[in-house]
Amino acid sequence: MRHLKAFLVNRVGDFGFLLGIGLVLMYFGTLDYELVFTHAEHMASRSVEIVPDQPWMLMTVICLLLFVGAMGKSAQFPLHVWLPDSMEGPTPISALIHAATMVTAGIFMVARMSPLFEHSETALSVVLIIGGITTLFMALVAVVQNDIKRVVAFSTLSQLGYMTVALGASAYSAAVFHLMTHAFFKAVLFLGAGSVIIAMHHEQDMRKMGGLRRYMPITFVTMFIAALASAGVPGFSGFFSKDAIIEAVQLSQISGSGFAYFCVLTTVFVTALYTFRLMFMTFYGKPRMDEHTREHLHESPWVVTVPLTVLAIPTIASGWLIGVILFGDYFSGVIEVQAQHDVVAAMGEHYTGIMGMIIHSFSTIPFWLAMAGIFTAWFLYQYKVELPGKIKSIAGPVYTLLDRKYYIDEFYSWLFAGGLRSLSNFLWKYGDIKVIDGLMVNGSAKFVAWFSALARRFQSGYIYHYAFSMIVGVFILMSLWLYQF
Repeated sequence: MRHLKAFLVNRVGDFGFLLGIGLVLMYFGTLDYELVFTHAEHMASRSVEIVPDQPWMLMTVICLLLFVGAMGKSAQFPLHVWLPDSMEGPTPISALIHAATMVTAGIFMVARMSPLFEHSETALSVVLIIGGITTLFMALVAVVQNDIKRVVAFSTLSQLGYMTVALGASAYSAAVFHLMTHAFFKAVLFLGAGSVIIAMHHEQDMRKMGGLRRYMPITFVTMFIAALASAGVPGFSGFFSKDAIIEAVQLSQISGSGFAYFCVLTTVFVTALYTFRLMFMTFYGKPRMDEHTREHLHESPWVVTVPLTVLAIPTIASGWLIGVILFGDYFSGVIEVQAQHDVVAAMGEHYTGIMGMIIHSFSTIPFWLAMAGIFTAWFLYQYKVELPGKIKSIAGPVYTLLDRKYYIDEFYSWLFAGGLRSLSNFLWKYGDIKVIDGLMVNGSAKFVAWFSALARRFQSGYIYHYAFSMIVGVFILMSLWLYQF
């Protein structure tokens, strides 16, 4: 059923994406990137009537439809529901597909379509708001998850929201830059989670872990590095790309940028909280597993630890390429940004190098929010371990809302699955039983039986009955003949 959910939700995104492609072909007459981008400025003033007498800007409609495809593939609200449920596969698959390749396809597509999106501030505003909602609300859900892979899955949703916010702010290069850095540290977190699951004999509940750093030092160190990068600690890869996005949104003048800035800023604290909650619950404190599992705990084999070690290196260093990727000519001729939207260029005017960016970060709000998140995770899950239970009991309805993922799955089940079942029952009872079986099939048989019983009365063997039948037949034929004239 969960794989079916992924299939169905992605088909919703694909439907919008195909409509967008169809509109491009209809109005541009081609699907060639170069030709479409060349004529984009000319087509920017064209309008289309989706509803009679209600004109929409053609470029807005095209970009919104294309973005629906990105929402499905890159799991943006409200088409995000499939991603957490697809975490049941092997962790190497999660690390490859859900950290680096498939889910980032929508981000890449929007960045590639920048010459179109730049002609529609309405579309950019929608992208900003959707990204902001996804970033914050999915991060909050990650805080209450106890399955180690689900924490990382909701983290992926939140980080994809960061990338989407960057797209909406016209910081396309920052979105792709974060796509790259995120691929490294999230792959380490997924593979590290898999290493822990192997050691725990396929147990994924963090409440049954604890103290694993003594038994799994390589897994611990590599995941700790990835956690620092995910939380945006200065010097690690995630810091450079995430801070670039936050500053880009702050500089953006597009409608919705204020809301998006609040979301990405708040998520800095929440990301540090849920990431280090995972680390403290898994690797610190007293072991909470059963005695049999504890006796057999050991570091994973080299086939697991070597990829973790290799990926930990770019998890630290890939962000150091920020000067080349964001402020150089790396995306020259590929990404197009109009002058009034070029927040990356505005950031580049104040860029003083890697060390300058690190030193400056100590005086910024994101740094202290990240530190506050790490400290809060330590305080709740290492120092005052009984406090989370008390908070859970006090904030019962809020915890339940987050634990049930805002009841969006239940709403979809009621609206779409339940609605389709109700429609199917109605069509079965009235369309199938009443109309098709009752009227068309059984009704025609009953009519033939009734007419046959009536006609049989005139087949009596009496000559006057036959004469009467002939007279009635002649009368009907003459009536039809006279009616034609």
